[in-house]
Amino acid sequence: PGCSSVAYGAAQELGPFLIRSNGTRLTFNKFSWNKVANILFLEAPVGVGFSYTNNSHDLHKLGDQVTAADSYTFLINWFKRFPNFKSHDFYIAGESYAGHYVPQLAQLIYDKNQGSSPDSYINFKGFMIGNAAINEPTDTLGLFDYAWSHAIISDQLYDQINKECDFKQTNNLTVQCADHMKGFMDAYANIDMYSIYTPVCIKALGTRRTYPKLPVAPRLLSQHGIWHMLPRGYDPCTEGYVEKYFNREDVQSALHANLTKLSYPYTTCSGEIQGWNDSPDSVLPIIQKLLTAGLRIWIYSGDTDGRVPVTSTRYSIKKMGLKVKEEWRAWFHQSQVGGWVEVYEGGLTFATVRGAGHQVPVFAPRQSLSLFTHFLSADTLPSSRF
Repeated sequence: PGCSSVAYGAAQELGPFLIRSNGTRLTFNKFSWNKVANILFLEAPVGVGFSYTNNSHDLHKLGDQVTAADSYTFLINWFKRFPNFKSHDFYIAGESYAGHYVPQLAQLIYDKNQGSSPDSYINFKGFMIGNAAINEPTDTLGLFDYAWSHAIISDQLYDQINKECDFKQTNNLTVQCADHMKGFMDAYANIDMYSIYTPVCIKALGTRRTYPKLPVAPRLLSQHGIWHMLPRGYDPCTEGYVEKYFNREDVQSALHANLTKLSYPYTTCSGEIQGWNDSPDSVLPIIQKLLTAGLRIWIYSGDTDGRVPVTSTRYSIKKMGLKVKEEWRAWFHQSQVGGWVEVYEGGLTFATVRGAGHQVPVFAPRQSLSLFTHFLSADTLPSSRF
């Protein structure tokens, strides 16, 4: 929790413009998702990005439930202000900890819709989440299995972790397990955990910010670290450019942002959030409930992310015990394999994106736009070259 959908989603991934040149220049994003949809980028909860509260005590009351409630209130008010969009199909998408945010907001919208008046009804159709934290025990198990299977940690450390760590009791870690987890993080010290095969931003390594550890575990493994851009012709220091850009007074004025003149600078991941009051171990029951309700749900996974890796997502989906409708196969983008896909009865599709890190649209912009387009139209991902 605490990272901005504007700083990452809009400015580095799938928005119409990407920030370049040390925060001095914008370029058009040829693979922006708003080529096929109208997109809102929401900075939530308060304290993230330009979202703020007039009561500093609110920053101590944050959690999953508050975030869902505030996001729902925002949407209701937004549709009241722009009623011409009310008839449009509405979807939610997100990545990483949005594996909590998106299903919880989706459930709130669905529940509210059951007894709502036409004025507050949202034409909600489904959601998609990428490299998403959805079930703590299997997320954690997959984290270590991925690191071992990709030759990042040793056999010895892997065996020690499996011996000393109880993945079913992640909120009560033993001293021995905590020591091994430190060794696990040390193994990632010189590479990008969120994209294990891309270069790191060397000039930022000595100035990496530290953030308060939120009281949820082992999300204590969360290191906001450095997130990076495309392997070909990319600049791995883009995060710093984004912060420089959004801290410019002319940019804030053009965006009608920071009108209250916040006492702290704009950051990609907020240091203002002081705690997290609720974070359930699993949102799988919510996902299953919404599948039963007939909503369209796609889960995707960039397969070079070490933080919420594809192994974690596969373990989590398997735990739901869904029947397979279309068996595991490759899907194609143009003439190349874009990843692999499996479709389940009830409306769930799981797709991997080959060669993509945690922020899939950053590393595979063409494939991610194709994935999103097929999600919106409920079309099957291509099964052959074209």
